[in-house]
Amino acid sequence: MKRLVIKVGSAVLTEQNHIARERMQALVDLIVDLREKYEVILVTSGSVAAGYTELKLDKKILANKQALAAIGQPLLMHRYKKKFEKYNIITSQVLVTTSNFNTSEQIKIAENAINTLLNHKILPIVNENDATSIDELMLGDNDQLSAYAAFYFNADMLIILSDIDAYYDHDPRTNPNAKAYKLVPSIKESELQSKSTANNDFATGGIVTKLKAADFLLKRGQKMFLASGFNLDCARSFLLDDEHKGGTLFQ
Repeated sequence: MKRLVIKVGSAVLTEQNHIARERMQALVDLIVDLREKYEVILVTSGSVAAGYTELKLDKKILANKQALAAIGQPLLMHRYKKKFEKYNIITSQVLVTTSNFNTSEQIKIAENAINTLLNHKILPIVNENDATSIDELMLGDNDQLSAYAAFYFNADMLIILSDIDAYYDHDPRTNPNAKAYKLVPSIKESELQSKSTANNDFATGGIVTKLKAADFLLKRGQKMFLASGFNLDCARSFLLDDEHKGGTLFQ
């Protein structure tokens, strides 16, 4: 059975400083269907946003962000648990930092844990351990984390579900004539050096972090698919029906 890493960002999971329940449910429904065909690892953002629903702290301050993550992580996991248990799917929490990918020994330990969970039909839900990470140990965003997870946990493809529905030749927010790329075999260095701009108060990424994730995988012979997390039709068509209706495949 092929293995997928599905990454969902804060911009998809949050709305007006709250968890976007309908979008989370749509994600859960998609993963349930995907598990009929694939092994699935979920990389999720949203712990800081979930924490903010309980305590309004300025997340620009690192200590506050860590506190919000600590408050929000169990809330986020509880929501996933309640939604997946309706389908008799057990969820698990896997918190990581860069140290888990620093040496072959650390990678093997993490890989063994993931494989054991998948072998028992348990859904691994991965997030960065923001509560205790310090700047020099942080991956920085879950796009990079998901690329690491896809590579080191031997996934066949990374799927990023985002508020950015594809990779365009121009910024579609400012250029109405921008055209989406369906297939991208390589990424220019100039694109990787562009300034990252996130579209959500709780997001840390933007198109540049997604391009960096794709570049990391392309250079290692692996694939990434970028599609909308607001409307999952393109992801469903691509993954379940082998129809590439929208989104960008980096291969």
